[in-house]
Amino acid sequence: MPDQLHFTDSDEANALIASDPMALLVGFVLDQQVTVQKAFSGPLAIKERLGSIDADTLASADLEPVFRERPAIHRFPANMAKRVHDLAVHIRDTYDGDAARVWTDAANGDELRANLAALPGFGEMKIKALGAVLSKRFGVAVAADLVPWHPTLGDVDSAQALADYQAAKQGKARAAR
Repeated sequence: MPDQLHFTDSDEANALIASDPMALLVGFVLDQQVTVQKAFSGPLAIKERLGSIDADTLASADLEPVFRERPAIHRFPANMAKRVHDLAVHIRDTYDGDAARVWTDAANGDELRANLAALPGFGEMKIKALGAVLSKRFGVAVAADLVPWHPTLGDVDSAQALADYQAAKQGKARAAR
């Protein structure tokens, strides 16, 4: 397991998402219509505001005020608070609160894909991106089949790699216009 992922400008946030599977999943849920840095800083902000980021705490808390507190955790605080709550309920009820079981319980790539697809807020792009992170950063063998041919967050191993990844994505978006 890496001691940190390089998805934010904060060593503390990077360490949290590397060491806490629930924080990593929350970061992926938040990774929508905000920068990677903003999305993956969210788990630390939630933990600081609630005192914990475990599934039980998130599932039982009223998250909308937590998300709206300034600075807001996401540009869509109500919607993302609901998604994080739904994710936490799913992890609590399906995996007894142990977020790592999403991948440790999977016997193969198909089971992992099904487990990820069942997570609230996870579509095909997030399945591939998280699969790449699990495979390339955490050495989860069953995730290898989910890794797409194109660069993903799984390829980010430094602040410079994150900058390069984001620049390539922005160039691709401009070319598509």
